[in-house]
Amino acid sequence: MKNNMTLAVAALLSGILFSSCKKEDSTPSKGCEVSLTGLAGNYKLTGMQYRESGTKTPIDYMPYQEKCELDDVLSLNSNGTYNYKDLGLQCDPNGNDSGKWEVKNGQLIIDGILHGTITAYDCKTLTFYVDNTIVEGDRMTTILTKQ
Repeated sequence: MKNNMTLAVAALLSGILFSSCKKEDSTPSKGCEVSLTGLAGNYKLTGMQYRESGTKTPIDYMPYQEKCELDDVLSLNSNGTYNYKDLGLQCDPNGNDSGKWEVKNGQLIIDGILHGTITAYDCKTLTFYVDNTIVEGDRMTTILTKQ
């Protein structure tokens, strides 16, 4: 069950990582470092984009998320642990999960499975992408907003 939940969290986070063709500013705002302590906080999924290939236009992937996932909160703790809480409208089975996370070479790594390249962080909004999530050559961009 834990492995399925980890994969579910990885899939959710992968979906959040899809990005548009526009290059985003990866320079952190003053005081917004991309580190365990800099990123620590509670986040909600606020955007997802999927691009099937480098030549395709990204599409909004939020409508493909289950309604019960839209009010969930991901807590990234400064000690390298995370908690994913199925809040509000409950999924069946619930999506609660926990594990380890780290930041390494500009990547958000969750349970050693998800490797999301961080493209922007301004102390409020975290944007990252994962390539090859559904098909070879695709990109899923995820946008998380601190609560």
